[in-house]
Amino acid sequence: MKQFLHELFRSLRDSARDVLPIVLVIAFFELVVLQRPIPNFGSIVYGTLLVVIGLALFVRGLEMALFPLGENMAQSFVSRGNLPALLLFAFGLGFATTVAEPALIAIADEAAAVAAGAGAIVDSRDSLEDYALGLRLTVALSVAVAAVIGVIRILKGWPLQYFIITGYILVVALTAVAPKEIIGIAYDSGGVTTSTVTVPLVTAMGVGLASSIRGRNPIVDGFGIIAFASLSPIIFVLGYGILV
Repeated sequence: MKQFLHELFRSLRDSARDVLPIVLVIAFFELVVLQRPIPNFGSIVYGTLLVVIGLALFVRGLEMALFPLGENMAQSFVSRGNLPALLLFAFGLGFATTVAEPALIAIADEAAAVAAGAGAIVDSRDSLEDYALGLRLTVALSVAVAAVIGVIRILKGWPLQYFIITGYILVVALTAVAPKEIIGIAYDSGGVTTSTVTVPLVTAMGVGLASSIRGRNPIVDGFGIIAFASLSPIIFVLGYGILV
């Protein structure tokens, strides 16, 4: 119990340190540049405390459960030699974590509202929800495919750079023919996808997989899946815009 409280206090301290620069920047521009009092100061302080506590608990939970779980499952699949199950696990993990990604949910809802305001879709609740859901599922599918490709790359020992270069060539080609309304959303979707939920679990899977294969270096081979996860949504959403 004492060790747990010590680690929890450390997480709270680290979270407060990470959030502090954001608070200082906002306070500086609000008080010095704009020269006006901070509105709803009490609510902002309370919300900031919730952010610090939530971030600390989230990070601690990752360290205790999700990181070890992802690594152990990847190692178990390799030890059993069950490649189809490993690829299915990678696909399911990439899809599920992306669908649950808070940043993606927020950007999909915002994109739907902007599309309705621009007249690209009907401004109704059902239309907004269908557009946002379609965007989320498209991005989730892209990350799932990226996770499978990343796992195959680790198993085969293929160089990462060739995949990344090919992917960005495809992005440039699709950008040239995609509707201009979807381009910004596509590029942003790559960034919001690789956030708080997706990155820890997918990274843990890659590191665990590389650690359990002879001749693989966890640092060199274990990382890189997130690069696919941030690139593939751009390709898929551009394609989504072209087709839909």
